[in-house]
Amino acid sequence: MLGGMFLGNVDIAVVNVAIPSIRDRLHASGGELELIVSGYTLAYAMLLITGARLGEIRGRRRTYLFGLAVFTLSSLACGLAPDSTTLVGARVVQGLGAALMVSQVLTGIQVNFEGAARRRALGTYTGVLGVSSVIGQALGGVLVSADILGMGWRPIFLINVPIGIALFITSYTFLPADQSTGREKLDLRGVGLLSLGLFLLVTPLVLGQDEGWPLWTWVCLIASVPAFALFVGVERAIARRGGDPLMNVSLLARRQIALALLSQGATRAGYFALLFVLAIYLQQGLGKSAVYAGLIPIAWVATFALVGPVLGRTGPRIRKLAAPVGGLLMAVAFAGVAAGAQGTGWLIVLLGIGGVGYGAAFSGTLARLTDSVEARYAPDVSGLFNTTLQVGGTMGVAVFGTVYLGLVERSGDPRDAFSTTNAVLALVSLAAAALIALAGKAEASKAVNRAAQS
Repeated sequence: MLGGMFLGNVDIAVVNVAIPSIRDRLHASGGELELIVSGYTLAYAMLLITGARLGEIRGRRRTYLFGLAVFTLSSLACGLAPDSTTLVGARVVQGLGAALMVSQVLTGIQVNFEGAARRRALGTYTGVLGVSSVIGQALGGVLVSADILGMGWRPIFLINVPIGIALFITSYTFLPADQSTGREKLDLRGVGLLSLGLFLLVTPLVLGQDEGWPLWTWVCLIASVPAFALFVGVERAIARRGGDPLMNVSLLARRQIALALLSQGATRAGYFALLFVLAIYLQQGLGKSAVYAGLIPIAWVATFALVGPVLGRTGPRIRKLAAPVGGLLMAVAFAGVAAGAQGTGWLIVLLGIGGVGYGAAFSGTLARLTDSVEARYAPDVSGLFNTTLQVGGTMGVAVFGTVYLGLVERSGDPRDAFSTTNAVLALVSLAAAALIALAGKAEASKAVNRAAQS
């Protein structure tokens, strides 16, 4: 299953480097290019919670294999797309397939592993995320630059096809058969309302910055609030009747879970904001090459990949401290950049520190979430956590990308704008560390109450 997650994560980033080649060869408009990138992210974010519940109803193995087949076939369609419209549609379907795959992984870990085995599995999960980010960061540029058989950008999608076929055969052969859970119906009202809410929230965040934040983006953002409120009301009503809601929203009433998700959303926002703003600053602000701008962030994603497997083998005290300390390390990295340490050597060092911090925050938070809920809530935790990652990252790019570009336009000084943006990101990281520390206190208080009652 981790192989499917690897493919899905690589395709989030790999297409960015290929955008100039797609524009030149398909004569795509600016709006079409935005949808080629964001259509995948939008579909991916919208289906994560539904995909996790589908895995419980129809079987995780079956849902994963179906998602892998959809992803592989849509990758072929992307690679053979004759025009930009076809490519946009194929990318949306590719995102749906990726969501069906990825949403099964975390659920499978929580249900099938316990104790030290679960910690090692979660460490591997984090490591695969990091490695796929490194490869995605570099692979697109290598394949496009190689211009294999004169195909330009097409190999970035076509390479998924043989890998997907091999992974499908392997998974079909070795994944254990599904066991019936007795659940037969999908909460279609919940699916519709949640999809509507996420669409209204994510679409303006993805497209608003390039469009200049027109009125429709603000209308959508405001309209997402009652859509989510209606979704929560419907899910609570289904649960009270003894039915099977799409998501057990009662989990969000647990203080430690809500705080942990908010903390992870904040750290994810900081990470994605950094990648986006740094690329613009290095290329447009300092005149560096695209290759340089692509290689520098590898210091962050590479160290991130190393932390998860290491933490999985540490003691409980270190694991509990990992998330808040990780947030503090991210704040140190952002503050160092904000203070002016922006030469190549300093950037590599500080981004490495930030990557260690994000890896610790990510792994520590994930461990807290999976350990603090019962196995029957595994699909809910998987859907909530993965959706938080996607929405948090999208919000980070939208908010801090707008902040940085606005500061550049106002002052005309990219270095000052970059420093100011990183100073704000340092404050966001401190807030994330405080939130996860509060989550730990809430969890400890709950444990004390349980002990007193017993």
